[in-house]
Amino acid sequence: MARNANGRSSIYEDAEGVWHGWVTVGVKANGKPDRRHRRGKTSKEVTEKVKDLERLRDEGRTPTLGQKPSVRKWFLFWLENVAPLTASEATITNVYRPKVINRIIPRIGEHRLDRLEPEHLEMFYSDLKRSGLSSKTILDYHRMITRALKMAHRRKLVAFNVATLIDAPSHVDTEIEPLLQDDARAILDQASTLRNGARWSVAFALGLRQAEALGMRWRYVDLEKGQMRVFQLKRSAFGHGCDDPVACVRARHRATCGPDCTGHARYCPQRVGGDWEFRKPKGRKTRPVPIPDPLIPLLKAHKARQATERLAAGETWEDRDLVFCRLDGRPIDPRDDWGAWKSLLESAHVPHARLHDARHTAATLLLEQGVDIRVVQEILGHSSIAVTKRYTHVTSRLARDAADRMGKALWG
Repeated sequence: MARNANGRSSIYEDAEGVWHGWVTVGVKANGKPDRRHRRGKTSKEVTEKVKDLERLRDEGRTPTLGQKPSVRKWFLFWLENVAPLTASEATITNVYRPKVINRIIPRIGEHRLDRLEPEHLEMFYSDLKRSGLSSKTILDYHRMITRALKMAHRRKLVAFNVATLIDAPSHVDTEIEPLLQDDARAILDQASTLRNGARWSVAFALGLRQAEALGMRWRYVDLEKGQMRVFQLKRSAFGHGCDDPVACVRARHRATCGPDCTGHARYCPQRVGGDWEFRKPKGRKTRPVPIPDPLIPLLKAHKARQATERLAAGETWEDRDLVFCRLDGRPIDPRDDWGAWKSLLESAHVPHARLHDARHTAATLLLEQGVDIRVVQEILGHSSIAVTKRYTHVTSRLARDAADRMGKALWG
């Protein structure tokens, strides 16, 4: 009998009447051919099995060898080893980990990864909706699951990404509501009397995120050229220093915490981490930002006052080169910064507004002054132009203005 060419599938009968089939599906890690075996009682049965395996090979869906991991095992691996390659520590700690530990593992964690069906995800999302989660949060779950299963597919742990077989949960972004110009000016008038009052001028004029404003350093602020580079100041995540993180802060667990919850590390008596760190801003890209001329003398006056405080503090001064800091030079805690914002709103008689609304106000004012939307995207550090386009109330108003100008040009 003629021998098959290298790489071709083969089917034969052994001395005991059992039929065997061998299919070459690729190359092993050591460079040798990866040949898979199929067996059956008849030639027809084995032939069908060989054809099925060849079809999976040609479609790039060859099953991997060994026992398939559960959803629990894969998501924990993804959380610890894959996600940190692209996501920030804060995103993993505050967003991904709670979702995986508290919701995904308790609901669908015991399914074998390659046997996870679209219906399992649809029922999971329905449960999330019934539990009262917002449509935006449910969409965030879907995006994270899709990302994790995409990596599993690349590694051939699953034949395909089941999250792509269902429609993403629907969500409509709420319209951004910036502060009115009069309210912004009232806030700045009140801020001018405060010790770190220039911090709020920066918020409105430059549209910095909270961590970016609190992370401003003098070495990156050029008051002569009127330009600065943006970084951010963040605390490193707290970690458990004890031997049993699950039992350590059991009294702190919430109803949504799963049985394996290892969170709430900030309450651990032997906690580690929590140090202040300067990092690149969201999007991992530092950006130059022009400083408006009226803001420059405010920052110069602030720098002079800070020099006086530094002399008064003497050896207790902790030099981190911060533009905005405490009386001893240490960083301002974000919670204290938020409290200062709330007090500022009260003294300015401005209704409730989020701290982040100052950033929205900056974007709105830039667009209203006719600044190109891509320039606004660059100044604010938006990841895509789609984020900047959320300011539809501004673009609609500008479009109305353009229509009015066209009407005057044509008909006077």
